[in-house]
This record gives sequence, C-alpha cells and structure tokens, in this order.
Amino acid sequence: MKLTAFTDYSLRVLIYLAAQPARRATIAEIASSFAVSAHHLTKVVHFLGKHGWLANVRGKGGGLSLASPPESINIGDVVRHTEASTIVECFGEGGGECRITGLCRLRGVLDEAVAAFHAVLRRYTLADLVSNREALSAVFFVDRAAQPRRPAKGAA
Repeated sequence: MKLTAFTDYSLRVLIYLAAQPARRATIAEIASSFAVSAHHLTKVVHFLGKHGWLANVRGKGGGLSLASPPESINIGDVVRHTEASTIVECFGEGGGECRITGLCRLRGVLDEAVAAFHAVLRRYTLADLVSNREALSAVFFVDRAAQPRRPAKGAA
C-alpha cells in the first residue's frame, strides 16, 4: 500500500514538532527542513489543526505546536483520516465499472489486508516515532548560533 504525499507530509510535520514538543515552529521552517513545498504543508497544517492534532497560532510570535502530548496522538488515526479508504475502484461507492464486482473475492482479501495495515498503525503513537528525539533534534534543529553570521551590509 502506498501512502499519499498528504499523509507523508502530515506524519513528517507531526514528527518534526514532536522532536521538541515545547517548541513552536513555522511552516517555512518545516518545509525547509524536509525540502518540501511550503504551499503543500500549508494545506497539511490546516488539516492537522482542524482535526485537533496541531495548535496553529497566527501572527507575530505564532507558529505550530502539537495540540496534545505525542503519547496521545495515534498514528493509525492520523493515517485513517489522511488517506482515502478506497485502494481499488471497486471499494468506491457503487463498485466502479468492474464487470465482476458482485462476484469478485479480491475485495474481501483487500479489505482484510487494509484492516491489518490499520491495526498495526493503531498500535503506535507519535511518541513511539520520536523515541530518538535527540538524534532527530540534531538533524532538525542545527544550532544556528554556531553557524558563521554574515556581516550586515555596510558593516566592516
């Protein structure tokens, strides 16, 4: 099963924020960290906020943070809400255009496989995905103060 980019980005945003949960971040910062489009992340962040996983604060001093502790954010719930439930045409309303929809046994097999996929994801929380916070922080939050600063224009 292949996850959509939307689900991938949703999980990345949550992992980024959970690496240092007391810290706020911006969409631009997260987009830069993963080298992804800030435009796409804007949609993801809006969705995650709407579903209660993110606290999105606008304006000066604003930013993104987790709305609840990583231990209470279930990965299965996130994937279930971000992914379409139809993995093949016949799963859709009306069964699609397949000639054997009423006779096919594949649907039952795929239903079982998808249920197993979601069952595994439900066993994990965001905290499980960031149990290596220190290593993630070393990648995400490079000490910018240690980087040489460029002199301001006109400075000697």
